[in-house]
Amino acid sequence: MARVKRGVTAHAKHKKVLKKAKGFYGRRKNTIRAAKAAVDKSMQYAYRDRKVRKRNFRALWIQRINAAVREHGLSYGRFIDGLTKAGIEVDRKVLSDMAIHDAEAFGVLVGESKKALEYLKDKTPNEFESAVA
Repeated sequence: MARVKRGVTAHAKHKKVLKKAKGFYGRRKNTIRAAKAAVDKSMQYAYRDRKVRKRNFRALWIQRINAAVREHGLSYGRFIDGLTKAGIEVDRKVLSDMAIHDAEAFGVLVGESKKALEYLKDKTPNEFESAVA
């Protein structure tokens, strides 16, 4: 059987890892052992943080909506509850954008939400006042 020289394959594998390690500091960018460990860990962080980024954006949208809704005398939770009861399905990203760039349309949504919360008047006046006032 013929002898197989593996230099070409090994070099290609190393080159691929070192290319991903470009920009790292010290031995992590040019020594294959350190670079492989650093690249593996960086891929784990990238995978995890793609999900964390989505969480952070959702939290930001909620904060923006809450701030805009409070100007109309509602809390975020009551606003979302009112939208659900009114049958309005708009995601938080769009609501946040509307709150910033289209205040009139957002005000209409707040009005619809308040209308849907009218049922609280029948329970107790204090509960309605704290919800809508």
